[in-house]
Amino acid sequence: MRVLIVESNAALAGIWRAHLERLGAEVCLVTTQAEAIAVLQKRVIDVIVLNLMLAQGSALAVADYASYRQPGARVVFVTNTSFFSDGSIFRHVGNACAFLPSGISPEDLAAVVDHYAMR
Repeated sequence: MRVLIVESNAALAGIWRAHLERLGAEVCLVTTQAEAIAVLQKRVIDVIVLNLMLAQGSALAVADYASYRQPGARVVFVTNTSFFSDGSIFRHVGNACAFLPSGISPEDLAAVVDHYAMR
């Protein structure tokens, strides 16, 4: 399982990374849109854990690029806002597979990522 975490909060991303690595995932962690695009150009990714509100860049641009460059990669969006809470993210982003609160327990996030990586 190859996972890309795109999260501006490095401490939170580190916690998620540790839980995913315990499941045997190969995890790449970045904090910006530009870094995420660079990873998607070089590595095959199964699941992207993507904060909807990045401090630098656009999460939607990352998801859009992934759908073009790596159409098999699934996107698990996380957010601490109510934006797209109506589920419309799934109409706008074809590779979105989950929309979770950023306060989700790391164990639950890892289980969701594991589930979608196995598809």
